[in-house]
Amino acid sequence: MESASAVIDLKIKELGDWRGKTLAKVRDIIHAADPAIVEEWKWAKATSPGTPVFSHGGIVCTGETYKNAVKMTFGKGAALKDPSGLFNSSLEGNVRRAIDIHEGDKVDEAALKDLIRAAVALNLKGKSKTKPKPKSRRASSKRAD
Repeated sequence: MESASAVIDLKIKELGDWRGKTLAKVRDIIHAADPAIVEEWKWAKATSPGTPVFSHGGIVCTGETYKNAVKMTFGKGAALKDPSGLFNSSLEGNVRRAIDIHEGDKVDEAALKDLIRAAVALNLKGKSKTKPKPKSRRASSKRAD
């Protein structure tokens, strides 16, 4: 089985157009924002070849490609501050937010890096919470008479 990074490389090469170049650029920005990002390839099935996923402490974002857009979907995007207004898709959801990049669009690299770092920080914040130990379900063996 090929590594996720190799599969993403192949996807970029197979696209061979502005979408491949855009996905490659976004990928570079993601890694520049957080060198600890892990690349994964998820949700491959008979009806779909799968999706590039970038993770650190959980999913940070995906890198889907469509006929007219490269879509970066942030799994917890609704919880992120977006002062630069990068999110332009999936705005009505309670959890996710996405950035659709169309042919000819200029990517605000600094703002995207900030958003990626914020997504990682949110993931890691959620991981650092220690779960309380469950209380014992056993009742006391002493009976009150």
